Amino acid sequence: MMRLGVLDQSPIRSGVSAADALHETLLLAEAADRLGYHRYWLAEHHGSNGLAGSAPEIMIGQVAARTRSIRVGSGGVMLSHYSPLKVAETFRVLEALYPGRIDLGIGRAPGSDRLADEALSVGPGRLDPQRFPVQVHDLMGYLDGALPSDHPFHRVRVQPAGPTVPELWLLGSSDQSAQIAAYFGCPFSFAHFIVGEGGPDVMALYRAHYRPSVHWPEAQGSIGVFALAADTADEAERLMRTRDLWSLRQRRGLTAPVPTIEEAESYPYTAQDRELVAHNRERCVWGTAGKVRDGLVALAERYGVGEVVVLTICPRFEARLRSYELLAGAFDLAPCTEAAAG
Repeated sequence: MMRLGVLDQSPIRSGVSAADALHETLLLAEAADRLGYHRYWLAEHHGSNGLAGSAPEIMIGQVAARTRSIRVGSGGVMLSHYSPLKVAETFRVLEALYPGRIDLGIGRAPGSDRLADEALSVGPGRLDPQRFPVQVHDLMGYLDGALPSDHPFHRVRVQPAGPTVPELWLLGSSDQSAQIAAYFGCPFSFAHFIVGEGGPDVMALYRAHYRPSVHWPEAQGSIGVFALAADTADEAERLMRTRDLWSLRQRRGLTAPVPTIEEAESYPYTAQDRELVAHNRERCVWGTAGKVRDGLVALAERYGVGEVVVLTICPRFEARLRSYELLAGAFDLAPCTEAAAG
């Protein structure tokens, strides 16, 4: 049976504040837990007027406190900005509070524009991107208390210690990320919603070069997909038009809130705009619940994975929630009947 998860970027809808977007994340997470989704991942973006999720480590604790069974994690922490020790400590705290439910997804991308990236590097100084594998190595060592004896920080112990560790995932949209995940024996999630071309080949490369690790003797893969389900095909098409305009603006460096349907339908697209929209739509799945289910299953089969993490952004929160409800029904997810943790 295929697993479904949620990727939440805490989108800021037109006419809604960033604080409201964060509260919508909490409401959606509670619903995802009730509906039977397997994971809930919080993204990290900086300097955006359209995405409020800048600190997944804070939102993870809030989501975990309001849910019972769903795994909660980062999708992901942009490790190049941070000390591996501090990331390990933060997620060790989360794991101690919610044992067996915390995921630590890490990524190589800055999750920001160049200016915000530079601002984040103020302090200890910018790390060369080539050092990312070293950061991954150190992070794993801190989490497991297994840094080699010749490491300069071998004697550092991460607290709170405990019998379980967060589930470490490497997230990416390139063969470099796949190779790093394979080398360290980590699960790998490919961002199909960012790059659709060549994804199955990247996942095949990951599996072919995978080196078994203590926690993961076999390769474990998933894909992140933008998907949108509605009660009718016409409604799904109208909702998708807001995604079209939002993606077009992002490509041009305009990080505006999610537009309304009316704004999207009245936008004066040029011929070049329409080509870009068509290209962007190749990475998306939308329509009625059955059509979206079939599209996600087909993508999972192409990639050879048994898990899909679904990203859905809508101009109305009710439509976004409804999309996840429809998908839960289409995949026969088992609803959680327990009360949320207090």
